[in-house]
Amino acid sequence: MRVPLSWLREYVDLPATQTGRDVQAKLISAGLEVETVEHLGADLKGPLVVGQVLTIEELEGFKKPIRFCTVDVGQANGTGEPQEIVCGARNFAVGDKVVVVLPGATLPGGFSISARKTYGKTSHGMICSGDELGMGDDGSHGIIVLPPETEVGKDAIELLELVDEVLDIAVTANRGDCLSIRGVARETAIAYGLPLSDPALLDVPGPNAFGYPVQVSEPVGCDRFTARTVSGLSPEARSPIWLQRRLQKVGMRPISLAVDVTNYVMMELGQPLHAYDRSLVQGTIGVRRAEEGEQIVTLDGVTRTLHAEDLVITDERGPIGLAGVMGGADTEIADHEDGATTDVVIEAAHFNAVSIARTARRHKLSSEASRRFERGVDPQAASAAAQRTVDLLVLLAGGTAEAGVTEVLAPSAPHTITMPADHPDRVAGIEYGRETVVRRLQEIGCDVYGQDELIVTVPSWRPDLGEVNDLAEEVIRLEGYENLPSTLPKPPSGRGLTHRQRLHRRVGRVLAGAGYVEAPNYPFVSEQVFDQLALDADDPARRVVKLVNPLNDEEPALRTSLLPGLLGALRRNDGRGSHDLALFETGLVFLPREEQRAAVSPPVDRRPTDEEIAELNAALPDQPRHVAVVLAGAREQAGWWGKGRPSDWADAVQAARAVAGEAGAELVVRGGQYGPWHPGRCAELVIVTDGAERVVGHAGELHPRVVKALGLPARTCAMELDLDAVERVGDSTPQAPGISTFPVATQDVALVVDKFVPHADVEAALRDGAGELLEAIRLFDVYENAEQLGDGRKSLAYALRFRAADRTLTVDEASAARDAAVALAGERTGAVLRG
Repeated sequence: MRVPLSWLREYVDLPATQTGRDVQAKLISAGLEVETVEHLGADLKGPLVVGQVLTIEELEGFKKPIRFCTVDVGQANGTGEPQEIVCGARNFAVGDKVVVVLPGATLPGGFSISARKTYGKTSHGMICSGDELGMGDDGSHGIIVLPPETEVGKDAIELLELVDEVLDIAVTANRGDCLSIRGVARETAIAYGLPLSDPALLDVPGPNAFGYPVQVSEPVGCDRFTARTVSGLSPEARSPIWLQRRLQKVGMRPISLAVDVTNYVMMELGQPLHAYDRSLVQGTIGVRRAEEGEQIVTLDGVTRTLHAEDLVITDERGPIGLAGVMGGADTEIADHEDGATTDVVIEAAHFNAVSIARTARRHKLSSEASRRFERGVDPQAASAAAQRTVDLLVLLAGGTAEAGVTEVLAPSAPHTITMPADHPDRVAGIEYGRETVVRRLQEIGCDVYGQDELIVTVPSWRPDLGEVNDLAEEVIRLEGYENLPSTLPKPPSGRGLTHRQRLHRRVGRVLAGAGYVEAPNYPFVSEQVFDQLALDADDPARRVVKLVNPLNDEEPALRTSLLPGLLGALRRNDGRGSHDLALFETGLVFLPREEQRAAVSPPVDRRPTDEEIAELNAALPDQPRHVAVVLAGAREQAGWWGKGRPSDWADAVQAARAVAGEAGAELVVRGGQYGPWHPGRCAELVIVTDGAERVVGHAGELHPRVVKALGLPARTCAMELDLDAVERVGDSTPQAPGISTFPVATQDVALVVDKFVPHADVEAALRDGAGELLEAIRLFDVYENAEQLGDGRKSLAYALRFRAADRTLTVDEASAARDAAVALAGERTGAVLRG
């Protein structure tokens, strides 16, 4: 919200010495986020005056049209003689009043003006456009043509209000009242302890039977609708300079008088309005829900298909406006010679915030009106805003306000909150006292009664005040957050990181040490990503927790897997030229439970009880911690040291083994098939608990169809593991390695097995059969040759390391252990020694 300081001073009598920076500091202290203070015209220096074009001579022989003008600037040039100026613009004529900058002046941006010879003539100054004066977008992008009644020689800096300060406020979603000059003026008045001249305090006539007919059939979506009519508007009437300048300063473009007035009042009071051309409205104006598939052409010229939840404004033909968002083209205010609007119907309504927000998002159509409605508009301001609009149209366009006043109201009562007088004290940890609490609540517009127990009636412009803690926050912010004492918490001694936190850090370190880069991602996903990952229709991962108010409508669900975000990060980095990638992430996934809501609201003045915490946790989705990696491109770079190699499925499997090793868990790796992974290059990651197996993840190369659907590099590999499940079965207590002074005995064996027998099964049999003398086992060769081994057979070669802790092993002892291992492998897997 852009707030000109000159406009703000109309409603708060600020001391003349107060600058925009001073007001910024006060508002920031009161809790408003004032991002910048823009100094308009800070480097502007006159003379800048009003001139009248006397003559125009067209200069020929140049690549673009050039005009040599004489301009009457009165006595501003010291001689009273016409000023000779060369100008290339063509949107003015002889007799027009224009803005002239004379030699010696400086325009915004440090552009100094002097007499100079150009196009064969000497130009003594410039005829200015709005852009050259830093006035913002006026819609014309040409020379400023002033009203005919403007006095020649008048100071244009003062006339156009070129020098001002504008506060740019980032209004949070709960402070819709501050999306208006009225709301910011109220906060400024409180901050300075000054009275507020409320622009909404107008004499408003009561409703009568002569107003324009209105029928509201959806009182939940529209609880207030005010209609006023103004007739006889002058087709020649244009928005005065002061109104145009104020709109430009708040960031809006002047369009036409009727439209400018509604925008001006919206910015002033915070109540969005809409003006209909009365001659184009047919019959009763209605408010209802749209019929599925209905269409409307909005003011931006786009034909929109409506949803059954959209709230629309109608006449006898159908929708003429998308309520609270944008009007329709069928009743647009015309501003041209052939058909200028002379009679208007003014709408000032109050719409349901959630309904307007959903409609704006559904149609991807955010407007100044929808921004205000979805943050909360003062319902009591509708009548005053309509009256203010009527008054301005009568004053500026010579219209006549018709006596009829239409008001359709749904029954409502003011919101009342009961609060202990010392509640803000207990929340803030500082003693304010009842008098301070009552005074601060009254300053924001509350009616307060009672002594120890306060009965607070919330003002209509503050719908965000819903409970006692909201009231406490108002007292605290107005008394100053900077005045709250700083108290460091005192944790009990002897409590460091939890076991889970230590494991989380160790996993990050081991993956970083293996060359992976951590890439945290947002936990939001679209449900379409599960189709791209080729998950089965009944896959549990498709059951997601959906957000009621997502940051992005295209990603309304919480993730059940880390892969969508991590693969998206890999795709973005690959698209930006980084082709050799190894990324990892550890984070929570969200698995829905049965529908359940917490019956308690956590207090802020004390720690919740264990029972309250348990009830709150029970209403949350399960949130196990996962770890995932993705790889693409080269795993080892080529160079003088060797040829390098690309990433493959084995790297993803090794990452899983490294994670399990940090958790002290034994991970069984075997062939599997699941979702996004290639069926021939997918490893199933299994843990064994009390004799029962549980699949805790998968690793390997992604399926080519998934790679294509997600736009990933060819042969992308990935791994995802349930870290919490691995932690539960692991023993991560650090174990010092056993060191023996006796030599190792190495025995190699090559076993021939059926090609579908997993290596893990063979290794497990060898380990069990070798007994306690086995120190290590390593698979160092896999060989397949049908001529030598037979069809469907493969050879697995293992290096077995034997060592005793108390003696040197003999050859016979090592051979006996090896033979026992081979025998058990043959019994379990059908393995035979390769001859």
